[in-house]
Amino acid sequence: MKITMAIATLALGINTLYAQNKTIRLIYPQWQGGDITRLVKEVPTPEDASRGYYLGAQLLNFLAPDNGQKTVVVPITTDITERKVVDGVLDRDIIVKQTKAALDILNIEKPNKIVTLGGECSVSVVPFTYLYHKYDGDVAMIWIDAHPDITLPGDVYAGYHAMAVTACMGYGEKQLMSILPSQIKADKILLVGIRNWERDEIKVRQKQYGIKNISSEELTENSDAIRTWLKSCGASKVVIHFDMDVLDPTEIIAAVGTDANGMKMEQVIRIINDIASEKEIVGLTIAEAMPRVAIRIKKMLEQLPLLK
Repeated sequence: MKITMAIATLALGINTLYAQNKTIRLIYPQWQGGDITRLVKEVPTPEDASRGYYLGAQLLNFLAPDNGQKTVVVPITTDITERKVVDGVLDRDIIVKQTKAALDILNIEKPNKIVTLGGECSVSVVPFTYLYHKYDGDVAMIWIDAHPDITLPGDVYAGYHAMAVTACMGYGEKQLMSILPSQIKADKILLVGIRNWERDEIKVRQKQYGIKNISSEELTENSDAIRTWLKSCGASKVVIHFDMDVLDPTEIIAAVGTDANGMKMEQVIRIINDIASEKEIVGLTIAEAMPRVAIRIKKMLEQLPLLK
């Protein structure tokens, strides 16, 4: 009897520990938020370029270490019909459907931590707002990106991936905003490494919202500027969005964006690990991988005999 009770108690403890530390790997190959075919000139077929983010998410999952985390895949259609702008958002109806699917997965799995492999930038919106709600706002969001992603519906560019930060804040298309479980406050958001503000009104908007920005130059030697911000923001937990276009194209071309003077890989690695040494990381997204060479190889293989 005592042995049975001891085993039951141990099992309960293990299950409780698992529940407290449950981390899932969310494969979220959403591509519809981008309107990027003109920027991926190596891929001649617009449909293949548009869906490049889909393959990018699969490759990230293949390349990322397998540490035993449960892997869950958000169902994303690869069909290309007429790409329409509805209420200021390209492919709005499809993105609404896929946003609901992603949130349904999280509500079923109930993870405490989420690694998201995308897909374009909007793949952070659901997991980050889920975690912000889960921890009652005790979460800071650090957005490492070449672009600020604070576009709004009605701006000249209708791609949802450029609206990812504003969507996390609850500013955006009403159907999409109604789905999200929370709104992240501006004083809990930090932009890092922005080097292309896209348009003058975006820089004005950033100041109006009161979102803090730290340039890559401020982080050349160390991560002290981020450490200072983390101490002031009041959150004990952090979610990090790592957009691969923040990287310097002279070192690696891994994303759609190829603006000059980006961050080195070692710098990004150091920054993210320094954040982890200060606060508990509950969410990490790697997004915007655009595998130009892999897309072309895939297209070539599809045309060979015995592989068709």
